[in-house]
Amino acid sequence: MPVPTIRVMDLSPLPPHSLRTGQLLTFSVRDATGKLLFASGQILPDSPQAQLLIQRGAFVAAHETRDYQRALAHKMDTLMHQGALLGDIANAGANFHLERPGKAQPLSGQAAWADLLSQTHALLREPKPADFLPRFEALHADAAARMAQQPDAALMLLIFEGGQDFQNYSARRALLAMLLTTLCARQLVYVDGDLDALTRAALSMNVGVCAQQDRMAMQIDSPSPAQRKALISHGDAAAELLRACGVSAELWLQIVRLHHDAGPGPLAERAPAERLARLLRRIDIFAARLSPRGTRLAMTGASAARTVYLDELQQPDEAGAALVKSVGLYPPGTWVRLVNGEVGLVFKRGFSATEPMVAALLGKSGAPLSEPVPRDTRLASQAIAASLAPHELKLRVNVERLLKLY
Repeated sequence: MPVPTIRVMDLSPLPPHSLRTGQLLTFSVRDATGKLLFASGQILPDSPQAQLLIQRGAFVAAHETRDYQRALAHKMDTLMHQGALLGDIANAGANFHLERPGKAQPLSGQAAWADLLSQTHALLREPKPADFLPRFEALHADAAARMAQQPDAALMLLIFEGGQDFQNYSARRALLAMLLTTLCARQLVYVDGDLDALTRAALSMNVGVCAQQDRMAMQIDSPSPAQRKALISHGDAAAELLRACGVSAELWLQIVRLHHDAGPGPLAERAPAERLARLLRRIDIFAARLSPRGTRLAMTGASAARTVYLDELQQPDEAGAALVKSVGLYPPGTWVRLVNGEVGLVFKRGFSATEPMVAALLGKSGAPLSEPVPRDTRLASQAIAASLAPHELKLRVNVERLLKLY
């Protein structure tokens, strides 16, 4: 059975002494393998690890350093026109620091989501009470704005990339859960403040076990008894950690505390925290089914949807039904085969749960198409024949070309 191809990002080296402690990073700092060390938007701490990076240099994703390179080139050009000494010009790179401008030009497309994912990973993996809450609120606001602007593109990116590999497993699930709660809110009735608490709970529910979740996603053995115990009790642990980090909103904390414990049954008669926690639980299960782990493969979109449509007692689930109605039986970011023999990726929700828009990527012969071709599955000749899992294909996808379809 073919395995997904893990894509290695293009890295550029940072010269020694181009960083400094206390600097507000405008790009994520990585090691030579692409592993995240410090996320964009984070203050570079005065730590032994940071000091070593300052002395030896580090790496950044190429798409994140365009502003840095442009600003450095501009400074060197200015020095030349001012008649500066050659030694001063040569040392410009060592002494140059790009400060975040008052109104930065936002990243777009896949780069923007990669940056957002890096920030989420860094914040939730190592929460620090001193600055957690303001950083979390900034992250939540940025994520909410991007999700509201292009919800289908956000779904496609988060679900598709989550089905390819294990990197940033916990952070990606947090962002996907936040997006799904936002979409489900249109199907259920909320009072003022419920949605704010729910989306914050979705983004932060696994704050206490992010590192452990990332390790477990990659391990090929079943969870140990100690790991299972930690996961069972992590709702309480996450709520206490959030409180220690300055969160005082009780509804937010209660949703996090209960999100693993809210069982099946009607929602209307429940207390607000339990009702919202039940919805978050079903969303979390759905997101997990769409992502591979070392011990299991990712499900097809249709199978994941059916998993949450029925509850633990195999009865129709109100929260699960709202989720399926919101994203469809074939959510954006999942693979399908059409009746005409083409294979494609769902890129937009349709007028019904079973009729999304699909970007055909493989032709009838099985050969890759030069460009993604939109297909309207409402047409009988372009209808969906089957839902496919990520491991059933080994195809390099140009995501930026898909984003041009929106």
